[in-house]
Amino acid sequence: MALLLAFWLLPLAHLVLLGADSRGAGDSGYWQVLSSPQYLESLLQTVLLAALTTLAALLVGGISGVFLARQQFFGRSLLVALLTFPLAFPGVVVGFLVILLAGRQGLFAQLGLQLAGERWIFAYSLAGLFLGYLYFSIPRVILTVMAACESLDRSLEEAARSLGAGLWPVVRDVIVPGLAPALVSCGAICFATSMGAFGTAFTLGTRLNVTPVAIYNVFTNYANFSVAAALSVVLGGVTWIVLLLARRLVKQSGSVR
Repeated sequence: MALLLAFWLLPLAHLVLLGADSRGAGDSGYWQVLSSPQYLESLLQTVLLAALTTLAALLVGGISGVFLARQQFFGRSLLVALLTFPLAFPGVVVGFLVILLAGRQGLFAQLGLQLAGERWIFAYSLAGLFLGYLYFSIPRVILTVMAACESLDRSLEEAARSLGAGLWPVVRDVIVPGLAPALVSCGAICFATSMGAFGTAFTLGTRLNVTPVAIYNVFTNYANFSVAAALSVVLGGVTWIVLLLARRLVKQSGSVR
């Protein structure tokens, strides 16, 4: 146990202390990060992108997961396997797939030439990065929701229908509350994954200055270890707060039930 704690805490403690180093520029890495509009804007863009990705993934993946869990049809197992296959891809491969779809020579570019006489290119923009993040976030939600649906009490839905409730009231008052803990937990994981995603953003080379790429640039191009460490700690701190809030929400929903 002591070895595990040392393996976990010592690098983290060194990272936190390194961010407070004021050698060279005169200011600590934390002050340089918190007083820089560029770094603050990068953090804000990263948080907003992660939040949008999480909400979209929960919506699309949640609906798909419930449908796949409740419906039996030919090819269902194959469809589930295909939908969850992106989990095996690293971020670099996901970025490459986005380029194949929406890059200068991608499918949308060729379709745009045929329909409008101009190339539709969005792989190297916020839309392309959003698409890439969705690509590896939705499968996580689908698998989580499908597993959570197995534990739902179907008798509650039948009782609601017997009392005259339609489809939407059943979904709103029975299914969604039953899936809420799983959705919150999975949403937190999607948010954390999107906050720290590097490979996809680096492959696309977007003009969007997300924090993981900013950390890489500060570390490799300027060898500013203090700022890179401070950015890493701030990024991890924001993600940790969201995970903590999600855990509290799951506990509260469990106590209410």
